[in-house]
Amino acid sequence: MSGYLSSLLGLLAVNVIVAYSVFVPAAAGLLNLGAAGFVLVGAYTAGGLSSLQGLPLALAAPAGAAMAGLVAFAVSFPILRTRGIYMVLATFAFAEVVAGVLLNIPALGGAAGLTVMEFAGLDVVVPVALGVVAFVFWLMQTRFGLAVRALHDDESVAQLFGVNLRLTQVAALTIGGAIGGLGGAMLVHQFNFIDVQSTGVLFSIYVLLYVLMGGTQTVWGPLVGALFFTLVPEGLRRLSELDPALKFLEGGRYMVFGVAVVLLMMVRPQGLVTRTMLERLAPGAGARRTQ
Repeated sequence: MSGYLSSLLGLLAVNVIVAYSVFVPAAAGLLNLGAAGFVLVGAYTAGGLSSLQGLPLALAAPAGAAMAGLVAFAVSFPILRTRGIYMVLATFAFAEVVAGVLLNIPALGGAAGLTVMEFAGLDVVVPVALGVVAFVFWLMQTRFGLAVRALHDDESVAQLFGVNLRLTQVAALTIGGAIGGLGGAMLVHQFNFIDVQSTGVLFSIYVLLYVLMGGTQTVWGPLVGALFFTLVPEGLRRLSELDPALKFLEGGRYMVFGVAVVLLMMVRPQGLVTRTMLERLAPGAGARRTQ
């Protein structure tokens, strides 16, 4: 396999992991614009343990996920005191605080970023991504998944049926944060480097778009969204290299991609994958798949 293809698949696997870190809270009706914060916590924790302490990746990555999960649990209480756009701004502010703290830790590279020597490779990153997908599919079929879906559809009705709103939302944010930390651990060990500048607000926006464009109604949505947002821009760039007539795509591929996103929002505001679509594709199985 060429280095280019290996790098693209590694990026896709990381994007899938991080997309599901946003999906779990989004499935509970919580929009998270601070995905970069949890990714950075996991990446710097795992990267610091492996590069500074010599810990193997098999231990450093779970430690990064656990640290991000603990941070998500701690910040969930003040964040959940906000609503609507204020919650989005609160998660964004959290990511900015994390970035500011990491920039002022010289031992972790500061503004220059963190470099690690241990390389994960596709043999590690792809199975981890598949494991995260399988875990979220299982999670959404449990009683917790039913509670999350009920919150997403109508909080008042969910509360009437005995769903503990605050506990379910805290759990969703904590699980999402832990998954984001795991994605950060894979990111820093797949590319052997991470810095705060490249993992900032645009990163969080793109990840949120993976979920919103893919669809929050089903577990398939983040997977489809990550595939679309990772492969389509790169495919446009490759087309511009192969055909001189499409050379304009080299500099304008993001404009073309942006137009495609706007059209998608106009045609399918619920996202690419919806419950109704799954029910039509597999009658009788749609409800089971979207639990």
